[in-house]
Amino acid sequence: MDTLLKKSIISSAILSALSITPQVAAQADEQIKDMEVIEVSSFRRSLIKAKDMKREAMIARDSILAEDIADFPDLNLADALQRVPGVTITREAGEGRQISLRGLGPDFTRVQVNGMEAMGTSSSPMDAKGGVSRTRGFDFNVFAAELFNRIDVNKTFSADQEEGGIGGTVGLYSAKPFDYDGAKGAISVKGGYNDNSEETDPRFAGLLSNTWGNFGALASVAYSERSTTEFGTNTTRWRKEGGKITADESNTELQAELDSTELWFPRGHRYSLWNNNQKRLGVTAALQFKPSDDVSLTLDVLHAKLENEQNEHHSAVKDNKTVKDLEWIDNDGQKEVIYASYADATWRNENSARYNESVFDQYTLTLDWSLNDDLSMMALVGTSSSDFDQPRVQKSNIHAKGKVDIITDFTQDRFYGLSYSPDFNTTSRDQFEIKDIYLQEDYITNDFDTAKVDFTYLVGDSGTVKFGLNYKKFENSAYQLTQSNAQNIANQNTGILTLDDNLVNVFTQHPDHQWVQGDLSALLDFYGLSNYRIDASMLTENDKSPVSETTQAAYAEYQFESSIAGKPLHVSAGLRYFDTEIKASGISNGIDIESTRNYSDILPTLNMVYELDEDILWRFSASKNITRPSLGSLSYNATVSQTSGEAITSVNMGNPELEPFESVSFDTSFEWYFEDVGYASAAFYYKDIDNFIVSTTTEVVYSSLGLPAELLPADKSMDSIFYLQRPENMDSSKIKGAEIAFSRDFDFLSAPFNNLGIVANYTYADGEAMYRDIYGVEGNNQTKPFTGLSKNSYNFTLYYEVDSWGARVSAAYRSPYIAGASSSGDQDESGFHSTTYIDFSAFYQLTDSVKLSLEGINLTDEREEFYSDSHDRAYNTTTSGRTYMLGLTAEF
Repeated sequence: MDTLLKKSIISSAILSALSITPQVAAQADEQIKDMEVIEVSSFRRSLIKAKDMKREAMIARDSILAEDIADFPDLNLADALQRVPGVTITREAGEGRQISLRGLGPDFTRVQVNGMEAMGTSSSPMDAKGGVSRTRGFDFNVFAAELFNRIDVNKTFSADQEEGGIGGTVGLYSAKPFDYDGAKGAISVKGGYNDNSEETDPRFAGLLSNTWGNFGALASVAYSERSTTEFGTNTTRWRKEGGKITADESNTELQAELDSTELWFPRGHRYSLWNNNQKRLGVTAALQFKPSDDVSLTLDVLHAKLENEQNEHHSAVKDNKTVKDLEWIDNDGQKEVIYASYADATWRNENSARYNESVFDQYTLTLDWSLNDDLSMMALVGTSSSDFDQPRVQKSNIHAKGKVDIITDFTQDRFYGLSYSPDFNTTSRDQFEIKDIYLQEDYITNDFDTAKVDFTYLVGDSGTVKFGLNYKKFENSAYQLTQSNAQNIANQNTGILTLDDNLVNVFTQHPDHQWVQGDLSALLDFYGLSNYRIDASMLTENDKSPVSETTQAAYAEYQFESSIAGKPLHVSAGLRYFDTEIKASGISNGIDIESTRNYSDILPTLNMVYELDEDILWRFSASKNITRPSLGSLSYNATVSQTSGEAITSVNMGNPELEPFESVSFDTSFEWYFEDVGYASAAFYYKDIDNFIVSTTTEVVYSSLGLPAELLPADKSMDSIFYLQRPENMDSSKIKGAEIAFSRDFDFLSAPFNNLGIVANYTYADGEAMYRDIYGVEGNNQTKPFTGLSKNSYNFTLYYEVDSWGARVSAAYRSPYIAGASSSGDQDESGFHSTTYIDFSAFYQLTDSVKLSLEGINLTDEREEFYSDSHDRAYNTTTSGRTYMLGLTAEF
């Protein structure tokens, strides 16, 4: 095992990154000279360093460190972040995707990679999890965890940080050659197995680094494949329905109930399964030139590519209008149908395939220069791109030729219904015919350019002035192409009365149901669509609804040390000024349109650390910050529903005139540090958020929107009335909460229990927003929690380590949260039930340089339950299976 100077992280370089004054650094250097060398094992070593970084920071910050390649506490960055107090994550196929910080969703948290703001865009094939979207939320699934050796979670704001993260800022840092003493090499090889997909997947990572005098070079690569399967059932929401009829006209009692319009039926019921074959590649390179102790020049290059080859399968009950029998329960005053026997219903079976890829590239050049004893400078220039391409979404639908009897049953499990036909074979191809084929393509681009310079000037014995300039330009565009009933464009007379064996197959992967489905590749080949691409020749740049955002900022910050009652007080006060220009383009009535607007503000910040005792700190922070609106909300995108008939059709449009969210935040905490890894802390926070963005609905004449007639449904005209749904700045809101964290070794116990230790935290968050026109009723405005806010969450890790081996088990809990409120008549909200994920990790040191590891993820095969309406009805329920990883890591 390597040895560790217990507080060697208190070097001047680290302290500079943590906003610690050089005077404090000089004192720390004197202390280091007299420190003993302490032997600690890997997980403890990371905990010690993270604890010391937290202690020495001027702001509220938590860090996660990896000592060696492939040595992050979890296989996924989001999974690792969920261990931080105040962080909760969303998952898909058992893997973390996005984070919420202190009750605020992914859009409110900025992510930086090597000091530069970044976007990571990907998508979900599940409607319940967002599909393709133009948000600012960062998808941590894009990056392999092995690319980074440090994550910082900054929970409070200081003037030297870039504005934009009301929730906080997450910093990801890749390794540098001078992080190591001379030559360094490492390689990690793992194999993973998931008991849902029953596939074995490879995972590889390697790092090579060396220094030659004042020059250093490092390269790392990480590659993994992952096969996942999620399956379950869903209802596509519930609906209070009238107009159903009884199959037995003599059953007047049942018909009376059906006529009452008080019964809530599932809109449908379907068995679903999603398969995904994921490939993830990450490459980093770093070149460092340090001609002296005063100058360091670093070039960082990062490339990441995430590929998803997905297929999904659904067998759904449709056209359930005729009822033979039913059973309902009283659900808080509403009659919820938990069992129904339908006559003259049908099966519709869907099979789809999609391919998408997310590609991230970043180049940053950083200069650290001590100009003289009192003045130092840090300059950074960088560019990055994050592109999401989904060139292939292909769907086929087949449905039963005739009407059949179908039973839908939720009596055994309200969140896992069953559907079946007593006398209809869902695996018989002769009973089905083709309904339609659907094609879709999606494209999103994000480009960042950044330049900034920061100066630090020493004033007197304990004062420091920091000031700097920042330029940032962000460009985003997106478009979607669709082709429904695609078989009609094949110019063939191909009416199919029966589906022969060459065009269908029987899907047997779902454990609870089997059904015949279209063989998608065979159907596409039959219709001449195998290599078909949707025509985009007439697409212009404005059709992509581009948004550009250019920001110039300047800040000044004064740090000083004083004392109260003989105890040190560290203070940092600053102002940050920014000016942002928004340009949004689009098409209106066939004409290119563009708008330009500016907004600016001054953001004051105050951070204080008071040393109540040598190992007890009190922190206080007060600041103003912003979060910019989502990109989709700012764009000139317009979607016109194709609903026909007497119902009023809706139009969804963006709003380039949106103002940013504004927040005044207060944060205070008490922290007690003891022993090697030991600390206990309690933090309290409050945020007053203004300019809250809500979706509004108004009635307008279509011609007033300036949209072309080509977007109209067949039976609508330019004079038709439409519902315009558009985001607006309307509300203010507040969020408050508390965090408690504790970490320590059990070294007070007798052997062998003295090698045990725990890391635990608990977070409480409370915040509400106003949601409008609930259930589609104008003026029915309701106060509900923030989307993504879990009131209670906790993490608990119990570990055991000696020099040659160690193991740890972790539990991560988050309480229920809403995914959003709805103006649909079907539901007032939707969201997720609570979850508890349990993971396990162990290692055995075979030699000084070779380590064997075993990991188990989602050991309890936790069920994800997505609910519909505040009456808590089943929407979507899935399981993703347990994953096991066995690997070897070698250092040389």
